[in-house]
Amino acid sequence: MASASETSAPGAASALWVSTFAFTACFAVWTIFSIIGVQIKSDLGLTEAQFGLLVGTPILTGSLVRVFLGVGAEQFGGRRVNLIVMVLAAAATFLLSYAHTYPQFLVAALGVGMAGGAFAVGVAYVSKFYPANRQGTALGIFGAGNVGAAVTKFAAPFVMLAFGWEAVAQVWAVTLLVIALLSFVLTRDEPQLIERRRTGQKPVATWLQLTPLRDLRVWRFALYYFFVFGGFVALALWLPHYLTGAYGLGIGAAGMLAAAYSIPGSLFRVFGGWLSDRIGARKVMYLTFTVSAVCAFVLSYPATTYVVDGIEGPIRFKLALGLPAFTVLVFVLGFAMSLGKAAVYKHIPVYYPDHVGSVGGLVGMIGGLGGFIMPIVFGALNDLTGVWTSCFMLLFLLVSGALIWMHLAVRRMERRRSPDLATLPEFPELAGVGPDRAAAAASYRSK
Repeated sequence: MASASETSAPGAASALWVSTFAFTACFAVWTIFSIIGVQIKSDLGLTEAQFGLLVGTPILTGSLVRVFLGVGAEQFGGRRVNLIVMVLAAAATFLLSYAHTYPQFLVAALGVGMAGGAFAVGVAYVSKFYPANRQGTALGIFGAGNVGAAVTKFAAPFVMLAFGWEAVAQVWAVTLLVIALLSFVLTRDEPQLIERRRTGQKPVATWLQLTPLRDLRVWRFALYYFFVFGGFVALALWLPHYLTGAYGLGIGAAGMLAAAYSIPGSLFRVFGGWLSDRIGARKVMYLTFTVSAVCAFVLSYPATTYVVDGIEGPIRFKLALGLPAFTVLVFVLGFAMSLGKAAVYKHIPVYYPDHVGSVGGLVGMIGGLGGFIMPIVFGALNDLTGVWTSCFMLLFLLVSGALIWMHLAVRRMERRRSPDLATLPEFPELAGVGPDRAAAAASYRSK
């Protein structure tokens, strides 16, 4: 018979599924500039760097507010805080349709970015309903709300082509407002908040909630998330533009193909959470970084024309990644990132069970900042190098650095827990093969 600590709290199912649906709507709004930004870029004649700043600005707001919203969810309850976040984001998205100049678009984009803060609120809220051995799966399901990016890529091009980009902003805003009200009505407060109200206990002070942020491990988790989530968001924003420029696709087709990246990068996060519960989050992170490094390396290779001096004269041939191969590789990259997003957040309730809001908020903030910074860098690299694949070169360097740091940290922890490992030979299978060098040297010196 399962103990109380191994079972879900009352209302867990509705909290999980309604929160996931609400987060899907938030993510659809958060990435709205990935589609309407292409038309705005054309209307205003923006440079690549200006376009990168425009699509990245909502990500900046959604990232910076995550720590504060996570702490707020711990203190005042995720249900209430989430309602406020979604209403504010809906209002800003509706007002976006009245912007005309580039500065106005940037200001509106800051408000739209509030939708991204819903993630930190949801993590703190949903995790309270589930025991540790089920939090990986539960948070993986919640995180699958990233599929909202694919919803925008599928639906927004058709609305924009039929009614204009302003209609996209207005429809997305009204939908978000309706879902915000429904989610508040259909869920209940987390068990800990109800217990605090019953006993009159005060919430933990904000400065105490932030104490774990001094731990280097938190910042290592943040670097992981900078790649798996920040890279995911950056590519989700950048791919429609990339496909129209590198492969000459229309915005409708580009949006559809970009969804081939967004969908696995979102839905398979559920599988990543389940896998982290079964085999451990560390093994999942190794799988994520290895597969991502291979994919990013292949995707980073630019189309190249070679000239070889043949017997009968120069021989020319071209090496380039076709659209079908590109789509497959991006799908695999999205799948690997989805596993990693779930694995990172599997760590947090295990290491910091009493500070999920603050730690999860910081990790989410750094990851979100990746989604803000990288589109700008992608655009700057395009302007600087003139090579479309330069964005994947940056991702390869980033994931390689994260993999190396993780491996060194794991080896250091293993040696700390088992000091005898430090004395083991690098190749223990060769022990006893050949003469013992130390013994041979001693024997030589005695002669």
